Amino acid sequence: MKMYTYVNFAGKCAEAFRFYEQHLGGTITMLMTHGQAPDQSNVKPDWKDAVLHARISIGGTELMGADIPNAQPMRSSYLSLNVESDAEAERIFSALSDGGEVFMAMQETFFATRFGQLRDRFGLNWMIHPRATDGTARVASPTRRRSSKGSSKVECRSSMQA
Repeated sequence: MKMYTYVNFAGKCAEAFRFYEQHLGGTITMLMTHGQAPDQSNVKPDWKDAVLHARISIGGTELMGADIPNAQPMRSSYLSLNVESDAEAERIFSALSDGGEVFMAMQETFFATRFGQLRDRFGLNWMIHPRATDGTARVASPTRRRSSKGSSKVECRSSMQA
């Protein structure tokens, strides 16, 4: 059994998939418009160029999509990109956030050396973070420090952790 993610766009599926192909190194493996469907009897003229079904491979994962009337931005779910390096995380975050909405700026957190969340200009939510060379998440390890008043404070330093 395999599970795939299927996303809907309000007329921007082809543009979005081409953008992801360019900026995420994906490969569009299928893109069919309503105008290419065998039965044209129910296709409205203004939907001939809208995507009936598309598929893109990104990082070994298949993402599918289509244009549907009145599609809304993604809510309560994210596509999560686990990338090779901090620099790649920054580059991809910058590309995806251009024209979109940043929910959490790219930054170091207690659980990752870089992490950010956004909704891109096509309405998809993304989480971006690097992985370690062994394929695990790159995390920031907490260290405890005593203040001059005797209380302790947790700080994070970047490290690799399996």
